[in-house]
Amino acid sequence: MAEAIAFDIAVELITKLSSFAVSQIGLWWNVKDDLDDLGTTVSTIKAVILDAEEKSMTNNLITVWLEALKDALYDADDLLDDFSTETLRKDLMGGKKLMKEVRLFFSSSNQFAYGLKIGRKIKAIKARLASIERKANTFGFMRQQTHSFVPKDKIIGRDNDKATLQKLVLEFESEENVYIIPIVGFGGLGKTALAQFVYSDEMVKTHFELMIWVCVSDVFDVKLIVENIIKSATGQAPDQNLEIDQLQKQLREKIGGKKYLLVLDDIWNDERENWISLKELLIGGAKGSRIIVTTRSFKVAKITSKCQPHVLKGLSDYDGWSLFKEIAFEQRYADSTDSAFVEIGQQILERCGGVPLVIRTIASTLSYKETEKEWCSFKDNELARISQNEGNILPTLKLSYDHLPAHLKHCFAYCRLYPKDYIIDVQTLVQFWVAQGFVKQSNETRSLQETGFGYFKELVERSFFQEVIKERHLNMTCKMHDLMHDLAEFVAGKESGIVDSNSSASEVDEKCRHMSINDDSLIPLFKGKKLRTLLQFSNEGYQDKRDEIWHFIISNYRCLRVLKLDYFEFTTIPLSIHKLKHLRYLDLSGNNLKILPKSICKIQNLQVLKLDYCDSLKELLKKIEKLVNLTHLTCYGCDDLTHMPRGIGKLTSLEELSMFVVDRDGSHDGADLSELSGLNNLRGELTITNLRFVKNAKEKLTPILKGKQHLRSLILEWNGDNDDDDNKGGDPKFPSWLSLLTNLVDINIWGPNKFKYLPSVAQLPCLQNLTIRDCSELEYMDDNSSKGSQGEPESFFPSLKYLHLENCRKMKSWWRTIKPIDDDSNEDDTTVMGTSTMAFPCLSKLWIKNCPLTSMPLYPSVDDNLKLMNTSSRPFKQTIKMNMNAKTPSSSTSSLLLSKLKSFHVKNLEDLDTPMLDESLQHLTSLKRLTIDGCTKNLSYLEIGNIPKLVSLPLGLQHLVELKTLKIYSCSGLRSLFPVFPHLTSLEEFSISDCKELELSAPKFQIFQDHTSLRSLWLADIPKCWQLPDWIQHLTNLQGLLLWNLPNLTSLPDEMRCLTNLQWLNINGVPQLEERCRKDIGVDWHKIAHIPQILCYRVGTSFPFFLFL
Repeated sequence: MAEAIAFDIAVELITKLSSFAVSQIGLWWNVKDDLDDLGTTVSTIKAVILDAEEKSMTNNLITVWLEALKDALYDADDLLDDFSTETLRKDLMGGKKLMKEVRLFFSSSNQFAYGLKIGRKIKAIKARLASIERKANTFGFMRQQTHSFVPKDKIIGRDNDKATLQKLVLEFESEENVYIIPIVGFGGLGKTALAQFVYSDEMVKTHFELMIWVCVSDVFDVKLIVENIIKSATGQAPDQNLEIDQLQKQLREKIGGKKYLLVLDDIWNDERENWISLKELLIGGAKGSRIIVTTRSFKVAKITSKCQPHVLKGLSDYDGWSLFKEIAFEQRYADSTDSAFVEIGQQILERCGGVPLVIRTIASTLSYKETEKEWCSFKDNELARISQNEGNILPTLKLSYDHLPAHLKHCFAYCRLYPKDYIIDVQTLVQFWVAQGFVKQSNETRSLQETGFGYFKELVERSFFQEVIKERHLNMTCKMHDLMHDLAEFVAGKESGIVDSNSSASEVDEKCRHMSINDDSLIPLFKGKKLRTLLQFSNEGYQDKRDEIWHFIISNYRCLRVLKLDYFEFTTIPLSIHKLKHLRYLDLSGNNLKILPKSICKIQNLQVLKLDYCDSLKELLKKIEKLVNLTHLTCYGCDDLTHMPRGIGKLTSLEELSMFVVDRDGSHDGADLSELSGLNNLRGELTITNLRFVKNAKEKLTPILKGKQHLRSLILEWNGDNDDDDNKGGDPKFPSWLSLLTNLVDINIWGPNKFKYLPSVAQLPCLQNLTIRDCSELEYMDDNSSKGSQGEPESFFPSLKYLHLENCRKMKSWWRTIKPIDDDSNEDDTTVMGTSTMAFPCLSKLWIKNCPLTSMPLYPSVDDNLKLMNTSSRPFKQTIKMNMNAKTPSSSTSSLLLSKLKSFHVKNLEDLDTPMLDESLQHLTSLKRLTIDGCTKNLSYLEIGNIPKLVSLPLGLQHLVELKTLKIYSCSGLRSLFPVFPHLTSLEEFSISDCKELELSAPKFQIFQDHTSLRSLWLADIPKCWQLPDWIQHLTNLQGLLLWNLPNLTSLPDEMRCLTNLQWLNINGVPQLEERCRKDIGVDWHKIAHIPQILCYRVGTSFPFFLFL
């Protein structure tokens, strides 16, 4: 809505006009009196804007007045920005350049003429605003302001819906292999939340081989949907250049014959042909596959499925009140039992129609209204204007928007630029807000970015954003509910627009200030001259028109503050880019740039410059110190950068510098490492690379990093080989300053280097992630030579959640050892200066690879992921056997040892044997994923390989009654599958290969008699397989049988005729069967003649000597 935006612009203008800097500008150009008058006019208008907001709801003339006001205020802001930019340019001109300016003062293009021009512009703006002010007097405006707050809630009242849907997903018997279940309900009822509720259920996860989630939304593009299905199923997006025929082949390969659950969220398409073209690609799943469709339309539900849709209704009065009460009374529990509040609250609840999203937002508005009078006023005045039917959900939600402070209204409306269902990067969003001037400096100790993040948290608490996810590397993402996106679009009005077709480009108002596009070829179709934001969310367009588009942008969009052209596929940037002098945010990531034009340094307002993954870029801007307002400079993935430019240390406002590249040999005249010394405002993550080229790196790094108290992540990379002693990292002792950076959350140290041990970081209070890689000389992590260096157990890595140790091949102990430790030593032997029972108190994820660690702190609390590859088994055994006397916090008692671990990956763990696996699996009661020398899969999938000492399957495996796939290979000592295998009756796929001692043909060996679900059986490289016993007759659902390299198998049993569902038989390397299985004439042919597809290979060849289809 124009009123909220106008108010925010007015506040910003008044702040600028009253500043000392603008006052000096006025004196410089002899326009101070005009600027003072302008400030007075804006202040007078600002005082009535909020009242105008209220009255515009019922008076269209006021709405028109507000639009005119907003346009004039924007123009005034652009003019002031011109002043500021010109003054900044003068400040940066020193010495001879300034003298030159004086000499040119009276020339035809002199500064005096510029002053007259500016004066005329100020007078014109002042006249416009004065006219608008006079018009305001005819409306009789008064002052008014409001404020509110909302906490977050949970899913309430959907247990019955979940149970019903779960039954359809898990139990319902359908004639079709793939059964489609529509969920229907209007916006805000929680269709997506219900689907997520079912999708994330553990029973559902273990029931299906593939779990796929795709958000479709209002654009039903079959190719795009197929791409997203493949991406969700594989975790990797397919090549965007593939045609639909190639994509559907990939899709069929992925889902063919597998039982999958696919959620197609938010479908709007009601064209049957479009749906059929997609459905035909999805029917190849195994029997029991399910597709859940969520939609607002009964017509869509009817098109997609023959079955009755699950119709989602509003919450019951009881559940609705539970949700309302939880939010509205969270801060004031006593009021939840006050009869007056309860009565008003229940009356308000009636107007919410049982819609969870509406209940949540209305309750949020009331949560900080503390008096009965305020609640009554809300009910009788604002809510009374809204009716209950579905079509008015948006106006109901707008009530919560109306109660936002003006600056938050502006920030929320800006989010309209994102496509629906877009995953929003929160840091980038806040940078947009700062660049547009939405974020106000409220505290000198807080940066604008931190203040803006506070804005974001307020909007989250008020439920304007959802699905907020904080990732490990300090990143945060979120999404907007579709209805919230609709609300943002509604309140933004003509202020912003999304251009995704020729028609919408022509429909965008010429006074539009913010625009996003999904096809760069559409840019020239927009003729407006006042654009402040241009965002590209796709790289679809025309390569040969890149220069033309650049020229158009620079010529027409001179007011731009934000320009996002990442992955635009251009190789050069025009020199004229400096004409975009208002620019604050410039994202050129993912382009094929080798150099940057030096004219970028003339954009002195620039705050954010992103060059991530410009992997051909050789160097940054040589005069980068001119970008005095730069706060964020990122170049992740710019691996060709050879150095940092000199002068970068003068950018004292920098808050983010993603990477500092040390100049290898000084030939590039690059910045010295010491230039980092003055950049003490750096926050977030800092990577320093090529440290092997720094002589005396320890001494140089110490003063540089001591002052970096705001850093949260530090990555130090030495890179390259260790051939030159001078370039090995110097002193074998790592500098001690690392332990002084008490705010560090993330530490990464990548070699190779010469360090033999690291300073203790065990007491860093905030450290959550520690990665040490390729430190080839590292012998131990902690020189525990001084008494008490480990401290008390409670202060030993108090926050560490993730530890990754890799390729530290000399590291046998965590602590400095007195004598060597090997795996044959007594497990209770304490040969380190410290205690072998010291434990990490809250470690959640541990990866150890190629580190012969025989002694280290134990890890009983690991609950997410444990990966042990090419390392000693001793710490693992000790962790399993920890006793109650161990020095661990009370929460890590022996009864909880690894009991919550979800994923366990083992490869080449020394002395791994059957008893050890048995013992460990008894403790891992929550395990969901297990891999033994294989790829991590869901626990429905298990691989066991390369364990020569394994004689029989670990007894702990017999509890995996839901196991669907089991693969065993290269276990030369395995003799029997008993007693575990008979318990694995849910198996659908079983393969066993290269097991020299295994006997499958022993008398009375009825191993498969209860495995009626088995669909695929592979037997390969089993020399002691003399025959296929009669147990094979019980595999009545078997569809595929592979027999490879079974040299002693002499014939096929008569029971093969019982396998009526068998679709294919593959025989290779079984010489006795070559003649016996010949079509029509072989002795065993009658046993297999019913199988549709038979491939039989000659011994020593890779092609079948006959093929029967």
